Amino acid sequence: MSGPVPLAMAESPFNRRTIFWGVLASLIAAAGFVLLSTYAPDFRLGQKGGASALSKSGTGFAGLVELMTLLDDEPETARSLDELNWDGLAVVTIGPQSDPDALKDIFGARSGLTTLFVLPKWRTIPYPGREGWESKVDRLSAGEVDQWLARFTEAKIGRDKVDVQRLQVRGGAFAAPAPPDLQWAISANAMISAGGDRAVLIEAKDEPFFVLTDPDLLDNAALKDPERATAAVGLIEFVRPNDEPVIFDLTLHGANRKHDLVKLLLEPPFLALTLSVFAAAALALLHGLGRFGPAEAETRAIPFGKRALVETTARLMHRAGRLDLLGPRYAALMRRRAAAILGAPQGLRDDALDDWIAGRDKDGRDGYASLSDRVRKAGNETDLTADARRLHQWIARRFRERR
Repeated sequence: MSGPVPLAMAESPFNRRTIFWGVLASLIAAAGFVLLSTYAPDFRLGQKGGASALSKSGTGFAGLVELMTLLDDEPETARSLDELNWDGLAVVTIGPQSDPDALKDIFGARSGLTTLFVLPKWRTIPYPGREGWESKVDRLSAGEVDQWLARFTEAKIGRDKVDVQRLQVRGGAFAAPAPPDLQWAISANAMISAGGDRAVLIEAKDEPFFVLTDPDLLDNAALKDPERATAAVGLIEFVRPNDEPVIFDLTLHGANRKHDLVKLLLEPPFLALTLSVFAAAALALLHGLGRFGPAEAETRAIPFGKRALVETTARLMHRAGRLDLLGPRYAALMRRRAAAILGAPQGLRDDALDDWIAGRDKDGRDGYASLSDRVRKAGNETDLTADARRLHQWIARRFRERR
């Protein structure tokens, strides 16, 4: 036969330690889910194609990054404008869907610093069944590319098809085979051209910016040919100002977008506020796991007894805003009480009864008439309570004298 169940087990069927570790595991899992959900787009950047330095599609530039790494010249990637503040060469690859306002921010961050901007050329769609792959649809129109080119120079994209095998590089710095279906611009300020004013690499006038009109000199599609891969590395070295590592921009392709509220709360300067809130919540949880003293017994909503009845009535009167009407009524109640104690004639009422009681009072200014008048005219709750107490004490004293 089993003994009595301990009180602790009767109060809580679960072990406190089990509850603590279960809640802690749930909180860690929830925090991990929030972090992964918030930063997943950054981790997946380039897995859906596009013209970023992480994209392995034909229009991407992951191949160039890998090639430079194999040549012991590993480049960096910039996920914020602060990281773009780099003395070395920055490569900014523009896609057809890039944000013009984000490009304007890059101009400000790279002002006075050597930067290579690569214009878009192809319109693509995702390749079915292969994540990160793309199918080429056709070339962007000259007007679409001109909208990007106009942000750097007054040059326009050429409409004529140019059939050349080699590009002319200023100073013969490297050999540059021409890509198929060359995209060029009309400019006399060309560092690489297809002859004459048919510019492929244009140097801006006011800033150390270079604009590459045809991305097929650097993108993944260009690197399948060894000669063109060599030319891609040569082009980077051609515009490189120093021995600092090259940095590829990712902000133009969605990295470090600041409009995400959750990401804003998880990064400085609001990270301190978030940690403070979680610390306060943890302290509240720890406080709730332990009990200080016995549990308070549940009481009735309306207790028994005369005192509870009086207090409840007083609270109701206070909430109803009717305390200003209690003075005259209390004075009338005490009048009847005093009349009964002093044996007043039955026919007297109201003022006549007050005069009769006052006539038998010997207390003068602190007598019945004065106290009753102050109770009737009390202007606030404090005065009413004090005057009513004095009138009650006067009645009680007369009752004791009568006995």
